[in-house]
Amino acid sequence: MAFNTELKRILLNRALYTQIRAFNNTPAAGAAAAAAAAEPEPKKEPRLKTFEIYRYNPDKPEKPHLQKYQIDLNECAPMILDALLKIKNEIDPTLTFRRSCREGICGSCSMNIGGTNTLACISRIDPDLNKTTKIYPLPHLYVVRDLVPDMSNFYKQYTSIQPWLQRKNNEVKGNAQYLQDVDDRKKLDGLYECILCACCSTSCPSYWWNGDKYLGPAVLMQAYRWIIDSRDEQTAERLEKLRDPFSVYRCHTIMNCTKTCPKGLNPGRAIAELKRLLSGLNTKPAPKLETAALHK
Repeated sequence: MAFNTELKRILLNRALYTQIRAFNNTPAAGAAAAAAAAEPEPKKEPRLKTFEIYRYNPDKPEKPHLQKYQIDLNECAPMILDALLKIKNEIDPTLTFRRSCREGICGSCSMNIGGTNTLACISRIDPDLNKTTKIYPLPHLYVVRDLVPDMSNFYKQYTSIQPWLQRKNNEVKGNAQYLQDVDDRKKLDGLYECILCACCSTSCPSYWWNGDKYLGPAVLMQAYRWIIDSRDEQTAERLEKLRDPFSVYRCHTIMNCTKTCPKGLNPGRAIAELKRLLSGLNTKPAPKLETAALHK
């Protein structure tokens, strides 16, 4: 009985679908659809958003200043980087900034947006049309032009920690991998994801005051990443290079770095762990696997 009822329902739905399809294929239905498509969509009221952007051109005598731009958010994608690209492509081609991946991976478009260091490509435009969005280059760095800061000192400091795997023995490189236990690998989580955008370092007052000596949160987090790696055998040497009054100990746990990181990382914790290693409160544990087992 239940089967017959279900069969009748299926047949009824099938007949109804056939009738609807036949109607849609009639000339009248086609004409109605064409007429609907031909009708212009009602024009949306412009949603004008004001941006004030830091401008500086070293080839011109004028001082750095903020320049205002207005764009219609109805004709712009939702991110700050989209707004900058629209301004550059349609309003002012002289506006200069860095960008590359548009996915929060490369770190190129780091800048100060609304008072916070972040990435333009993953920062949404504030929909409040009454509020002006102010955009500056990363703070306390020399400015090359407009929103482009000079990252030379930052990269020089990053190079100083020698961010690559170092071994004491003379294994032939490239013939086999170095083994790492799953638990040892987990210690790198929250460290290797850093994209070196410098948002954290340029938000740190200690880095503002002693940027020539203090390595800053981003570089120190990467230093810890290599020190704690179970496959690296230069732990003592790496720590010794950081054993001075400025490289690490200028950190006063202000924690601006952790608050501003666009990737949600915690440089403050990494620096605290470095201090514990330098003071002897912690020691690096031995690897749970023989890392060079495949090289024998």
